[in-house]
Amino acid sequence: MTGMIQIRNVPDALHRQIKARAALEGVSMSLYILRQVEKALARPSRRELVEAVRRQAAVRLDPPPAEVIQEERNTRDLSRDP
Repeated sequence: MTGMIQIRNVPDALHRQIKARAALEGVSMSLYILRQVEKALARPSRRELVEAVRRQAAVRLDPPPAEVIQEERNTRDLSRDP
């Protein structure tokens, strides 16, 4: 079963842009828009992404990154001294 979606009040410039891109791909405007919607929905929304990150276990790094960076800076500084 398929459904229908109608979009009203599409600005003329946007309509022309969609029509041109659909033509470049050799498909109808409907198919072009359907593909764009599918692509958009294949990616997680910001809310979904934030929730997925929150569900991740905390990562503990040993040694802490700040120590690694400081050690690298110290090593670099020592190699510059005459």
